[in-house]
This record gives sequence, structure tokens and C-alpha cells, in this order.
Amino acid sequence: MHPLTKLALTAALLSLTACRRSDFPDVPSGYREFAYVSNGGANTVSVLDLVYLRPDRTLQVGPNPSGMAVNPVKNEVYVVNAGPANGNGSITVIDARTNKVVYTIGLHRQPYFISVDAAGRRAYVANSGSNTVSVVDLDLRREIAVAGTGEAPGLARIAPDMRSLVVTNRASGSVSIFAVDPTPALDPNAPAKQQPQPLHFRASFDHCPGATDAVILPDSSKAFIACSGGHQVMSINLAAAPDSWAAKQNPSLLNDSVLAFLDVGETPVDLAMKPDGGEVFSSNFASGSISEISTYTNEVGGTYPIGNHPVHGIVTADNSALWVSNFGADSLSLYSIDDGKLVSSLRTGSAPDFLAFSADEHLLLAADAHSGDVAVIRTLGKLGPNLFTILPAGPSPNAIVVKAITANK
Repeated sequence: MHPLTKLALTAALLSLTACRRSDFPDVPSGYREFAYVSNGGANTVSVLDLVYLRPDRTLQVGPNPSGMAVNPVKNEVYVVNAGPANGNGSITVIDARTNKVVYTIGLHRQPYFISVDAAGRRAYVANSGSNTVSVVDLDLRREIAVAGTGEAPGLARIAPDMRSLVVTNRASGSVSIFAVDPTPALDPNAPAKQQPQPLHFRASFDHCPGATDAVILPDSSKAFIACSGGHQVMSINLAAAPDSWAAKQNPSLLNDSVLAFLDVGETPVDLAMKPDGGEVFSSNFASGSISEISTYTNEVGGTYPIGNHPVHGIVTADNSALWVSNFGADSLSLYSIDDGKLVSSLRTGSAPDFLAFSADEHLLLAADAHSGDVAVIRTLGKLGPNLFTILPAGPSPNAIVVKAITANK
């Protein structure tokens, strides 16, 4: 999109915001909701007000910000800064109540992704440049443990039950599985090496070239890994708890194991899971398709055309629809899961990548990597989904997350 055209479109759409704001759902008094966008090309985070649909402020963070996460319990947002080429990275902590940077936590070389556990107490970060994974205590605001992984780990995903950590190793084409002790007693005055170790290596699996994205089922029983260097998704059984019903019924479930390698389209780069865990959708970058995977049977139900270079997907809370960003087409595709067909395609800025819903899903946000802005899609318009406005962000936005704050928090 030409810069002048983009500015004109933005101005026109923003001018409609004030007169059409009443068309949106009402929010309670004191309610606030913000989107946070990491701008890799400016070492900043753009804060966007989703109640009034306008830019709120820009925050200076560390070098090369990339992955982001929201604390599910506290009003905090975390930004991973990959750092300079030959230096260490960090985590920037943002207080979502004030939208101010309140702390910086040091890490190792080239971290890109952060995962926060369900209790909001710990974060897990894969350090791609040092072949390690860091465990960060979010209350103490410091690293409390570090463990070795495979080569160039890109993602560390904590299971919902907080017992297993899945790390994808891009360069070695492998997956590392760690057992996690979620609640060891910590001495805030002792150095990290003297603390109880929360991570214990459990298993490693190869033959997944370019291992990138991973999702874990809501019951923490399985993980699915995108083997982006090929055309497969790996399905892994995650070891069950020794005292669980599943382990008592089938002792083999006490061990991590590879269940299947599933053939999908070329270059699967992203996995989107239905909230109920029943299906996973692979975005296949090179073949312009999505593949529908049954998590129960570990089978591919079908592979369908979706758009040019799909890179990211997100499923609605009611499990009925999948949105996919088409990096090479400057568009989003809406796929009906219930009907098994492509419903519509909407234009965005240039090179849409990461997606996020507003809290009630009446808005879908797409970070546009090349045009440095955020496309705001109204998902429940009277005439169907439509592009409502485009909000400015910064150069090379890498990720986007949303945090809502009610008056009593």
C-alpha cells in the first residue's frame, strides 16, 4: 500500500470512529483495554487504546523487541528483546495499569519468545543464541534457572497444567521436553545456582526439520510441533502425572513419545488450536494452504487453499471460525470450521502477520509487518466482517497482545 494512500485511508476511517463508536458493545465504567505491539525496527512498543480506537503512547524498550506475553493474573505485559547481534537479550516489564515500563530482566543471547504459566508466576524464554531456556520468576523479577536445549531454540511453551515445558529447536530439527516443578521454595537472597532447580530434562525427539511453532492441548496430554523445514507436523504424547487416571489405566502414558508425523502442506510455520483442543490448523507458508488436524485421532482431515503465504492463524472462542493472515497477499482469510470452507477475504496493510482478538472478540487486530501499522477488523458488523480502521504502530512490528483491565483491578 502506498504511504499516501495508507495515510488517507487511516484519516478517513478514523474520522468515522467518533460517529460510529455507539455501534460497538458497551463497556462498564472504568474499563480499559489496550493492544501492545512490539516494533522490532524501532526498539519500541506501541500502545493502542481499544476502547476509543486510537494510539495511546509509545514505550521505549530494549533492542530488537520480538515476542510478547500477558500475565493472566497480574496487570503486566512482557516484551522479549532479542538484544544486539553479539550481546544478551532481556525482558521489559510493562505495568498495564499505567502503561509504563517498570523493570528490565536480563537474559541470554537472542531470546525471541516468552510463555507465562497459568499461575502468572513464571515465564519461560528460549535463548536462540545460547542454546538454552531460561526460567524467570515474575514476582522476584529475575532468572532463577537455565537449562541446555538443542540448537537455536525458538520457542518454549509451558503446558496448561504447568508440569511440562516443550522447547522447539530450529537448527537441530528437534524438540526438548522438560519436567517442571511449579512450586519449589525459593530464597530471594540466594543466587540462581543455589536455588532448587525447577527444570529436569525428560526427553528429546529428532526428525522435525526447522521445528518452530508448538501447541499443547488444554488437558496437557499432547503437543503438536510444526516442522517448518519440511511438510509435516509432529504429534507427541506428554508424560502423564504418575497418580493420574490416565497413567493408572495405561502405564505407557507415563513416558513422552512420538505418536505420529502428519503430512500437511509445504513449510508449516504456525499452528492454531481450537479452544476446546479438538483440532489444530497448520498454516502452510509455501503452499498457500491450511491443514486441519484431528487431535484425537492424530490424522489430517484435509488441506485447503487459503491465501498467498499464510503465516498466522487464530480460532474464535466458540470454535467455529479460523482467521488466517496472508503475508504475501495483504489480506486476512476467514475460514468456517463448521462448514469447511473459505467465507471471505479482507484487505489489510502490507504483510499482515501476528493476530489478536479484543477481549470480547468484536475486534480482530493484525500487525502489518511491512507497513508498520495495525489493521482493525470489526468481526460482527451488520454486513459481516469489515476493515474498520488502520492504526499506526512502528517499523517492523513483530507481535501483538491484548490486555483488559476492569475498574476493580
